[in-house]
Amino acid sequence: MTIIRCNCGNDAFYLRRHSGEALCKKCFVRSVERTVLRTIKRESLFEPKDRIMVALSGGKDSIALLCILSKIERRYDTEIFAVTIDEGVRGYREEGINIAKKVAGELGIEHYVVSFKEAYGNSLEEIYNMASSKGVKLLGCTFCGVLRRRLINEAAIKFGANKVATGHNLDDEAQTIFINLMRSDVARMIRLGAKPLKIRKGFVPRVKPLRYIPEKEIGIYVYLKGYPLYERECPYVRASLRDEVRDILNRIEQRHPGTKFSIVRAADKLSSLLKGEVGEIKYCQKCGSPSGREVCRMCELLSLLGLNSEVYLN
Repeated sequence: MTIIRCNCGNDAFYLRRHSGEALCKKCFVRSVERTVLRTIKRESLFEPKDRIMVALSGGKDSIALLCILSKIERRYDTEIFAVTIDEGVRGYREEGINIAKKVAGELGIEHYVVSFKEAYGNSLEEIYNMASSKGVKLLGCTFCGVLRRRLINEAAIKFGANKVATGHNLDDEAQTIFINLMRSDVARMIRLGAKPLKIRKGFVPRVKPLRYIPEKEIGIYVYLKGYPLYERECPYVRASLRDEVRDILNRIEQRHPGTKFSIVRAADKLSSLLKGEVGEIKYCQKCGSPSGREVCRMCELLSLLGLNSEVYLN
């Protein structure tokens, strides 16, 4: 039996199929961290004195992000804290919140929990049930995504962050690009990137240090670092288009390693070429928040439920 060696001489633990690299456990961890640090430096994601809020769900991506960023506070002279959004999905969300609290505590990171119930008066379950009773045929993921994004921004403003770091990985980005192509939404696709193309008043900029790390490698990184993995799956996810796209891209990646990287790089090139086409920044006529439409998606969704968005998040 042939023993594959890492470049350092130790037995290889992981083979990167898209690049052919063989890595031992120690070099694998270093490689992931180096890629994140290169992304931060190349994309100029952080600046001295930044107060960075990490959107910490308790899942593997945000745990890996918090772990890596906790090591660079001194290097970039930044301040890092974490916020966990409690959507209120019984039997699922509790585990992630507990993991988030545990890891943040171990790393000595300031941590807050903000809930849908406090912000919107209803948990995600209650909102979804309300929508179903009114005949609103939208998925739970639709409500969750829109309302969670808004709440992350409001939390960043409340706790004084000037940037929000999210755990979006390579797979997430490739999926989003694919979905936007399916929907012919080129404008939204070119706005994707490690950081925003334009700064919008009232919106705390979001950065994605894990953007070039595959989801599989993040899971392995968290496992090797000894952090707990979120074992439960959200009950709403299997009904989403993203879940279908994930399966499609995973099958293609299995046969053609590197496909996800190619998709993201292609979108990066398009974004660079078309960055002047992003368009004018609009503000919602109801709540005044930045939006690509006259009425933002949050206000639109809440109005479908007969709720007045103006009373929330104030």
